Amino acid sequence: MYIWLNRIAMSKRVAVMDLGTNTFHLLIAEGSATKPAILYKNTIAVKLGEGGSNKGLIQPSAYQRGLDAMQQFSGQIKKIGVIEIHAIATSALRNAANGQEFMEQVKAETGVTIETINGDAEAEYIYEGIKASGCLSDKTSLIVDIGGGSVEFIICNRRELFWKQSFEVGAARLMDQFHRTDPIPSSAIADLNNYLEEKLTDLFSAASKYKVDNMIGSSGSFETFAAITEQQNNQLFDLDQTPAYHFKHDELLQTIDYIVKSNHQERAKNSVIIPVRVDMIVVAALCTKFVMDKLGLADVIMSTSSLKEGVLAKILT
Repeated sequence: MYIWLNRIAMSKRVAVMDLGTNTFHLLIAEGSATKPAILYKNTIAVKLGEGGSNKGLIQPSAYQRGLDAMQQFSGQIKKIGVIEIHAIATSALRNAANGQEFMEQVKAETGVTIETINGDAEAEYIYEGIKASGCLSDKTSLIVDIGGGSVEFIICNRRELFWKQSFEVGAARLMDQFHRTDPIPSSAIADLNNYLEEKLTDLFSAASKYKVDNMIGSSGSFETFAAITEQQNNQLFDLDQTPAYHFKHDELLQTIDYIVKSNHQERAKNSVIIPVRVDMIVVAALCTKFVMDKLGLADVIMSTSSLKEGVLAKILT
């Protein structure tokens, strides 16, 4: 993996991979940081943490899905003619006992070198991605990126990053611990909220210090929240044409309520919920509502930008 943040020629073609716990993303682009030309993008639901998020081990079926996805990405990179490859692994590979083995096998089979980054670096890239999207203003925002293994919280505005921290409370981990009955029972919701109350004390202290005005949800689950909200309003929703979405507070609460009260079959039949999020969206919704309620945040925006866009902005600067 090569994270070179020096200036590169505008014509240089780069590939960024975000290898997360639930999904592997590939973004191929060229141009400038402010106006990148996106040549290709793809997301594959590898569910790398399935059955192993809280055990620290990538299970055999998930391991193979990850290898297959990397083979597919490698083929596309060769086809398009990429000059530089930036492959970044986050929580699942960072913490798994066989994560290094997986990365070595990917290198042997595809030639792609993967680098794991820590939670602070992950949060930094997410901030850069959101900043490049134009969603930030002079208001103090709380960026929330709910991954499968970890959740990144960043307090910032368009000029400055004030505070950031990664917490190992991702959707796959929360689901394994708390969502064992479907629909999720009220007792499990109470247990999850108590767990978050205990784990997120650093966030509460930082939010009090910097007086957060709004929340910006970074891609992932927030894209699904937006799609469901528009569905409930009988509106078509095209994510590719909606880089940012401003929620109405009551509508977002209705969406969260629908998700939490639904069962697996109802969610699986809903065309706007992608398969990898059918179950994890429940704890992601509960985590979102918990933070909104705890910090008194009614103003919520979804941005489709995240870590990979942040890496792209850095290397094209």
